[in-house]
Amino acid sequence: MKSNSYLLFFLFQITMTKRIKSFLPPLPTFHKEKNIRRVGLLLLFSFTIAFIFLSPIFYSPNPIKITPKYDFNQSNHLTTHHKEEETCDLFTGRWVPDPKGSSYTNWSCLTLPDSNNCAKFGRKDKDFVNWRWKPDGCDLPRFEPKSFLSIVRGKKLAFIGDSVARNHMESLLCLLSQAEIPTDIYKDTLDRFRTWYFPSYDFTLMVLRSNFLVLGIQRVTNGISSGVFDLHADKIDVKWSEKLPEIDYAVISDAHWLFRTIYLHKGEKLIGCVFCNDPNITDLGLGFALRTIYRTALEHVNGCKGCGGLVTLVRTFSPAHFENGTWNDGGRCSRTSPLSSREVNFRGNEGEFSKIQVEEVERVKRKQGKKRFGVLDITKAMLMRADGHPGSHWNNEWMKGFNDCVHWCLPGPIDMWNDLLLGMLKRESSLQ
Repeated sequence: MKSNSYLLFFLFQITMTKRIKSFLPPLPTFHKEKNIRRVGLLLLFSFTIAFIFLSPIFYSPNPIKITPKYDFNQSNHLTTHHKEEETCDLFTGRWVPDPKGSSYTNWSCLTLPDSNNCAKFGRKDKDFVNWRWKPDGCDLPRFEPKSFLSIVRGKKLAFIGDSVARNHMESLLCLLSQAEIPTDIYKDTLDRFRTWYFPSYDFTLMVLRSNFLVLGIQRVTNGISSGVFDLHADKIDVKWSEKLPEIDYAVISDAHWLFRTIYLHKGEKLIGCVFCNDPNITDLGLGFALRTIYRTALEHVNGCKGCGGLVTLVRTFSPAHFENGTWNDGGRCSRTSPLSSREVNFRGNEGEFSKIQVEEVERVKRKQGKKRFGVLDITKAMLMRADGHPGSHWNNEWMKGFNDCVHWCLPGPIDMWNDLLLGMLKRESSLQ
């Protein structure tokens, strides 16, 4: 302690000497004796001033402590904060302004499809990309492409589901391409199965299209598709399931194709319908149909014999935001900023669907098996983002005059799903 005080005294004395000297006129070099005398007086004066100023410090019961800039005891606090982030509920929170905006644009993402390129097709407002998701109990770090690619090095990740699953994959592709441009290595004739490869990380990204997860067959009348489906709820869609053994991470999501006339079958028996308006057949409701297809899909994953340490995440229902109508009768989505929590009904159909998906994941986790399951719950957050859809700003050459209030603009709020995905992969060890 004393050595620190002496050091402080010495430094102060030197400083005072220099400052006092700076106020004096320059001494002529030829008056040596006078110069020596004046320097002596100068030193005596500076020592006196320093002693008067610093003596209370030397004899104070709480002398000044010279401490390092970094407090090594902080490590305990850092560890605690890290543990809080690992256990924080990432899915409950609010949207906060973020002037930094997106890490990419519709120009910097070379793989961005026209169906999600809202700026290219006339969307002028840009505020909808200047919001970030803030969980209530912690911060959600920004997506780091190199960090993500390091975690999945040498692995394969597949998005399995409908066109919103594809939308999710396209968002991840844009984010990752800021670190490395991927190679497009496979596309089927209908562009429903697509594979991208990141050579520097030996990482494969896939999308496997399945509208129902289970076997769905559209009824055809006189060679014309009817839009009515027979759903075999106990039979998995083999087009995606046969690829499971080669996948390390699966993100499963489906629901939007249930909003049509569907007849549900188990075995050879018709058990009910959805939206069929047939007095002789029980309408089992959307919730029943959703639960049935997810139970079949998750049980199949859990029973997959060649799937090793497969990690499966269920992404919960992505809400649509049609206003003043539905998709085929003038419905629109033209908002330019997020809704507040007071403007959103968290107990509607969307909340029910999310609850069912979570329950089915918890159910399969209780069963014996080596597979790991988790939930990517985006429903609450996205209910507030009515401003994030293409609306009329998309390449709708096949559906002219219709607004898209189901899918999401890129860049846009859907990019947050990949912030969450990265957070979930970091917590992979906790997925039991």
